Amino acid sequence: MLVNRYLQINKFSNFQINKTMAITAADVNKLRQMTGAGMMDCKKALTEADGDFEAAIDILRKAGQKVAAKRADNATNEGIVLIAINEDGSNGKLVALACETEPVSKVEDFTSLGAALLASAVASNAANTEELLATTLADGRIAGEAMIELTGKIGEKINIAGYENVTAEKVVSYIHSNNKIGVLVAFANTSGSDVQEVGKDIAMQITAMKPVALDKSDVDAVTIEREIEIGRDQARQEGKPEAMLDKIAAGRLEKFYKESTLLNQQFVKDGSINIKQLLEQTQKGLTITAFKRIALA
Repeated sequence: MLVNRYLQINKFSNFQINKTMAITAADVNKLRQMTGAGMMDCKKALTEADGDFEAAIDILRKAGQKVAAKRADNATNEGIVLIAINEDGSNGKLVALACETEPVSKVEDFTSLGAALLASAVASNAANTEELLATTLADGRIAGEAMIELTGKIGEKINIAGYENVTAEKVVSYIHSNNKIGVLVAFANTSGSDVQEVGKDIAMQITAMKPVALDKSDVDAVTIEREIEIGRDQARQEGKPEAMLDKIAAGRLEKFYKESTLLNQQFVKDGSINIKQLLEQTQKGLTITAFKRIALA
């Protein structure tokens, strides 16, 4: 009886060992090629899944979700900005894929995912970030799920820090040399003229000068009230009479418009004119209908 019990235990142990041994290096490598996960993670997932590749993939994906949840509050100030302009220059798409550290922003898996997201944005014409996350990438994965999977693989939070889809008569783009700032500028009334050069100059100005709106009328009420209040407080601290505070604040608001709205900013290459005047000099009636700036910092 005791001998039989020993044989049963020994048989069970051999079965477990053989089962573990059945997870070969080739299997691990195959799963790694399928998912991009690390060798040890693949081996662990295959072992846990008893060699079932589909179950192992689910295990790895769940692991990615756990990592993403743990790092949900982490700052993502690094990453890459990517832009695509269509053939006739009437549409531009800007994607900023963010991560936690600079080394990760240079990893091939990360940059490849950024390129895949941009390609999916172009193919789907996604209107916003939520739509982009729901698109299907060229490899068949859902964009949002692919981001979670990569989070599990590299151990850092990954998110789309910004996405813009701009359509206009002509769209000009600019990416700063560090690939962390991207700008789209939408033009109207070009009258067939080439606005590429002036568009790049203006996009570079937007990169450096960070305008908060296109023109005075585009500044939101909250910002205006804040600037007026700051103007009052500054004047009060300077000892100006209470009766003069509103007038002084109004003057400082005009200065804010000049410095912080694109069309009223001085052109950085020629301080004698503003952007509105630059447009008129380039082509009579030329206007900017919108601009988008996304920066990782």
